[in-house]
Amino acid sequence: MSQILVLKSSFMQSQSMSNQLIDAYLQTRQQQGFEDQVIEHDLAAMHLPVLDLELFQALRGEVNEKPEIKRAVALSDQFIQELQHCDLLLIAVPMYNLNVPTQLKNWFDLIARARVTFQYTETAPVGLIQGVKAAVFSSRGGIHQGLTTDAVTPYLTAVLGLVGIEDVDFIYAEGTDLQPQGKAKAVQSALVQIDHYLKAQKSVQNASI
Repeated sequence: MSQILVLKSSFMQSQSMSNQLIDAYLQTRQQQGFEDQVIEHDLAAMHLPVLDLELFQALRGEVNEKPEIKRAVALSDQFIQELQHCDLLLIAVPMYNLNVPTQLKNWFDLIARARVTFQYTETAPVGLIQGVKAAVFSSRGGIHQGLTTDAVTPYLTAVLGLVGIEDVDFIYAEGTDLQPQGKAKAVQSALVQIDHYLKAQKSVQNASI
């Protein structure tokens, strides 16, 4: 049984294409016989704390008795434990103004903790999260993949790598706002990518039996 952690970051909720793509992926996994235990967070509805000096220092071990800071540190501990115990991290991420939603950035600010999820060495930081793979489902109104206007892909690749998650697949739904058939083409392309991704996972699963 696979442990899956799902992060949805769109404030469009059920109308979000990135959320819909993750739901379609999980439904197809179930139909194909995968046995999964899923933890899901709607980050846009959680109003996560924003990193500031006090929270930054508390996440690095400084004692702070303010209730809101203690709650934020406890939430960070919870998120890190969920990440450490999952096999697969799924992230639904629309592109907002060329980058990731603030809500998703806030989650990463809570889990990227020196000496907890990564550590510094003489040459470079080393991630401490082991055995976790990730898949990113990213929807965009325009065409950005491979261009300098795409800040989503390099940021997520870098921050996931920082904590030790280097096996990352990206599934794109691009051009959703292009007329007249942009959304339909984006969905069709994304579903094809999901199918290829699932086939690769199925092959790995069969090889391990």
